[in-house]
Amino acid sequence: MEVGSNRLQQAAQGALAISPLSIAVVPWGILAGSFAVDVGLNPLEGQAMSAILFAGAAQLVAMGMIKTGASLFSMLVAIFFVTSRHFLYGLAMRDRISPLNVRWRVVLGFLLTDELFAVCANQDKARFDSWYALGAGLSFYLIWNAATFAGIVAGTNIPSLNEYGLEFAIASTFIAIVIPTLKNVPMLCAALVALILSVMMSYFGIESGLVIASLGGMLTGYLLETRRVQP
Repeated sequence: MEVGSNRLQQAAQGALAISPLSIAVVPWGILAGSFAVDVGLNPLEGQAMSAILFAGAAQLVAMGMIKTGASLFSMLVAIFFVTSRHFLYGLAMRDRISPLNVRWRVVLGFLLTDELFAVCANQDKARFDSWYALGAGLSFYLIWNAATFAGIVAGTNIPSLNEYGLEFAIASTFIAIVIPTLKNVPMLCAALVALILSVMMSYFGIESGLVIASLGGMLTGYLLETRRVQP
C-alpha cells in the first residue's frame, strides 16, 4: 500500500511540476482544434490528430499543408524535420530511460514532449523517477487533448477563431522552455543564431527556413562548445 501511495505521490508531483506549461499550452491546443475545423477535418479527425500525433508544432504544420493541398510525402518530410528534435531528447535521456522495461520506454517515449523534457532533463539518473515522468507527461497529454476538444467545439461555433491571436501561446511556451536552459555562452549563442536565422528566413520567404535556422543554431552551439572544452 505504501509503495502504491508513493507512486501516486510521485505522479502527482510530476503533474504539479509541469502544470505551468500545461496551462500555457491551452490556447495553443484550442488553436490546433479550431484550425482542424478550418482546414476541413471532421471533429473525430481533428481530435485524433492530438490523440495520436500529439505534437503541437507538427499538427499545425500538417494542417497548414492539408489546407494548401500538399502531398502526403511532403507532409511526412516536413513533420519529420519539425519533430526530429525528439531524437536529441531521447538521446539526452537515454541513461535514465534505457534501464526501464519496454512498456515504460514505449509509454514515456510517446509522452515525450518539449515540456516533459524541460521538466525531467535536469534530473540525473539517481533522481529520475518514472512515475514522476508519467504523471507529468500524462497530465500534459490529457490537458492538450481537452484543449483541442474545446478548440474543435469553439471552431464549429465561432467563425475565424484563428484570428484571435491564440498563436501567442506557441512562442510563449517555447520561450518558457528555452530560457531556463541557456546556462552558458554556447547555448546562448545557439539560441540567438537560430532566432536571427529564423527571422531572416521568414522575412525573405525562404522555404524550409525553420530547418535551416535549427541547423544553424545547433552547428553554432556545437562549434562553440567544442572550442570551450578544448585544452
